[in-house]
Order: sequence, then C-alpha cells, then structure tokens
Amino acid sequence: MPEPMILNHKDNVVILTEKTPAGSLPVGAGKPLERAIAQGHKIARSEIPQGQEILKFGQIIGYATSNIATGDHVHSHNCAIGEHDQEYEIGVNLVQAKAAIPQTKPATFMGYIRDSGQVGTRNYIALVATVNCSASVIRRAAEIVNAQGLADYPNVDGVVAFAHGTGCGMAADGPGWDNLQRVLWGHATHPNVGAAIFVGLGCEVMQVAKMRRAFGADNSDRFHGLTIQDSGGTKATIEKIVKKVHDLLPLVNDINRQNCPASKLKLALQCGGSDGFSGISANPALGAASDLLVGLGGTAILAETPEIYGAEQLLLRRAANKEVANKLIERIRWWESYTEMNGGSMDNNPSPGNKAGGLTTILEKSLGAAAKGGSTPLTDVLAYGEISKVPGFAFMDSPGYDPASVTGQIATGAQIVVFTTGRGSAFGSKPAPTIKLATNDALFAKMGDDMDLNCGDVVSQNVEMGWKGQEILNLIMSVASGERTKSEVMNLGDNEFVPWQIGCVM
Repeated sequence: MPEPMILNHKDNVVILTEKTPAGSLPVGAGKPLERAIAQGHKIARSEIPQGQEILKFGQIIGYATSNIATGDHVHSHNCAIGEHDQEYEIGVNLVQAKAAIPQTKPATFMGYIRDSGQVGTRNYIALVATVNCSASVIRRAAEIVNAQGLADYPNVDGVVAFAHGTGCGMAADGPGWDNLQRVLWGHATHPNVGAAIFVGLGCEVMQVAKMRRAFGADNSDRFHGLTIQDSGGTKATIEKIVKKVHDLLPLVNDINRQNCPASKLKLALQCGGSDGFSGISANPALGAASDLLVGLGGTAILAETPEIYGAEQLLLRRAANKEVANKLIERIRWWESYTEMNGGSMDNNPSPGNKAGGLTTILEKSLGAAAKGGSTPLTDVLAYGEISKVPGFAFMDSPGYDPASVTGQIATGAQIVVFTTGRGSAFGSKPAPTIKLATNDALFAKMGDDMDLNCGDVVSQNVEMGWKGQEILNLIMSVASGERTKSEVMNLGDNEFVPWQIGCVM
C-alpha cells in the first residue's frame, strides 16, 4: 500500500492516500485496522491521550474524546471540536505575505470591454426579478428567447433569468434588504452582462427606483424595467419582455473581444463537497493560482465565513491593516451570535458527505478551505454582494451554502468562479462561468463530464504545487477568453442564483 501522508512534522495524525483494507498497519505499528478505511481519513501516528490536541497541518483540528492508540482511525467517534485560538495576532505575518506576491510577467486575456471600464468574460442579457411574484414571467421569457436561438447574435452568450424567492414580506431596510439589493444590482451591472431588464409585480418592497437612487444610477440607459401590474398581466408581460430582449440583442451583440490585462480579472474562490484531500491538493493549488493572479494585479475573493471559522487567525495574521482585520473579526462575532440566536452551532459543519470523505471538525475543514486564499496580504473584507474595489486577496462574508455564497461573490464583480470538490459537485453558475477542480484522481475519473481539471495528481504523482497553480491560472485565462467550462457545455447555472436571506418573513 502507498505510504500515508505526513503534512507537518508537528502532526500526530497521517492521511491515507488510498483506501486501506482491514488488517493493515498504516503507520507500521499498533493493532491492525478492524475495518477498511477510505482515502483521505486520518490515522494516529502515536498515542493521543483523552483531552489532548489532535494536530493536522501543524494546527489544532480537535481534541481526543477518548484514548487513541497508535494506528487507530481518528474521526468523529474519538475527535471533537474544542476551543480554538482567538487571541488574534493581527498583521504579524504581513511582511511575509507581501513577499509572497509573485513577480510575474504581465498577462492578458480576450475580454469584452464595457463603456464603464469593466471587462467581461461573457456577454449575457439579464432578466432580474425584483420579487418572487415576477420569477415565473422572467423564466418563461428567457426560455422563449433561448429556444428561438441566438445564431444571429454570436457575441451573445444567452438570456439568463435571475429569479428568487423573496423581495416582499420583508423589512424595507436592514441586513436582509441590503443583501438583496446588492445582489440584484450587482448581477444587473455585472461586467458579464451587456444589458439588464428588471421585472417586478409593482407593489413589492424591493423597488427598482429605490435601488437606482441607492446606487446613483437614476439616469442609466443600460437598465430597463417594467411591472406585471402596469403591463396588463402575466401573458402581456412575457410578450413585452420578449420584445424588449429582441430589441436589445443587436445592441448587446455589437461588441467583440479585445486584449485585456489580467489585472481586470476578479476570481471567486469556492469549495463544496469537500473531502480529506481538499486541503491537501485542490485548495492549496487554487491558493497558488490566486497568488499568481494577485501578482498580476487581479483580485481573488474567498468567502464562506462559517467555513473559515477556526482558521481566521491565518487570515488575520496577514491583514493589510487593523481596519481590514476588525471587519473580519466583527463578522466572526456576528456569526457566533447569529448561530446561537437561531439555536445552531458553528460546528454544524462538516456535512455528512464531508465526514464520509475524512473531514471531522469545522476546524479541520476551515484550515483546508482557507488554503484557497493563498499567501498574499488580506487587502479587503466585503459585505455580502458588496462590489470589490481593492485589488488583491479579499474576503466576502457569506454562508457556507455554495449557491448563496457564489451568488454573493458574483455580485461583487467576479467574472470567473473556481470551485474545488472532493466528493463531487454538479455546480454551475451564470453570468460568471464555474471551473471545477477535482481533489482526487478517483473523482476526476468518475465525474469526468463535470470536472474541468484534476488536482489529485498533487497527491498521487507528487506534482509540485506551484506548477499546478500555474496550470489552474492558465485554465482561468483560457476560460476568461471564451473557452467553455464543463458546466457551460451542459448549460448549468440557471437555478443557482440564491440570494442570502436574513431577517423575518412577514
């Protein structure tokens, strides 16, 4: 059997690189395994007394809930979350983080340059529902136009309906309102969107006119709007939307890709269906690619606040300044309060699938998830869906639920999503395409129609992390220039628009 992996000399566990049969001695000592153990799971390198720290990546991932013998399987039956370090050392690694910014030659991609100076990687017409009441009409209108075909408009990627389940029965201000209006406006004004039509019922809480005033776009001619009530009902509204889209198609099509600097790219970093290899292969490889993009002047945006919980110290140590650090700390405290108020726990993660893949506690999962953010300074902390304006490595507050998190990241202006997965994911997104990275060889072979790139060779073939990061960046640049991802080939992404709802439904 292949040797298990030791990730850090401090670790008291090793990682199985392949399924290991019953009767095996993975660390060459202790009693034989009582049953077969899957790849990605942990085995004790030495005795771990009850109450002692369990270390992986050189960091605490939990505490032994019983005495663990050398060679024992370490998982949920004998390891649990405990206190983690919240004596934050703000900026202590900032010098090293600045030194980690690669000095690279300028790079370019072929993108769509907007009049605003934004650069798109795709060119969609967006139909944006202001309320659930108008969700059906925009979906039907998009279906009609896309079914008719866009062969006469080769520079238009499609008509996409951003429908959701809220927009009324909610407070007219506060965090829920703020989240929704930032997401709706962020998608309508996204660099991958050539024109947008807002569609409402007419009497809802989320009014387009209020959004326009909030974002300073009262006189913008890029955005169009209508309501079902003023248009004469459902059928008449669908007909009006279809007609308006046909009027817009020649205008949106009248654009060509041009050479654009990589500094214009904003990348959403995401993971889902994680396993024991995620923090070893695909996540750090994506972190290496993120560093390269930052070195080119671009932006990499990490998210999922509950899934960096326990690893926030690693980000705070490279915070660009105290203001940035305090924004992240405030979000951590908010989430602790939010989960407690709702009778939840920050250790609600990992999911059953994560645990089957070898992840035991949120501390372990977070340490692996944070690796997607690479090593460069943390330059900004964004509210959910807040437009990203500071280049470099940023963090956006969001739930760990992938559709809600990616919806916010796209609203920040991210034109590409890179999504790592170990258990498997069928995720896709619009208007920003999703690139999916497999953490292990078996997944890449099993779900080849979904996976764009295999990072399992980091483990199976000892591929160097920097090389894999460059391979990922090369793919990002190709996709930014128009290469279609696996999820785009299957036309996924119409059902993954899920704004994060906070607050009472009234």
